[in-house]
Amino acid sequence: MDELVKLVTKKAGISEDQAKKAVDAVLGFLRGKLPKPVAAQIDALLKGDTSGLKGTAGKVGGLLGKKK
Repeated sequence: MDELVKLVTKKAGISEDQAKKAVDAVLGFLRGKLPKPVAAQIDALLKGDTSGLKGTAGKVGGLLGKKK
């Protein structure tokens, strides 16, 4: 998640604290909208675990109307 916060800090030109709040808000929104297994895999990805990334990509693609 630190990498994402740094990216938002740089791209938006805001402080690291503001970027962390923004990232937390977006992630909270996504957790509430996505199916729990997908949200859990996104959380794992943000913690550095990429083992479930392929399955997550397919599920997110399906949510967006794309065929697997």
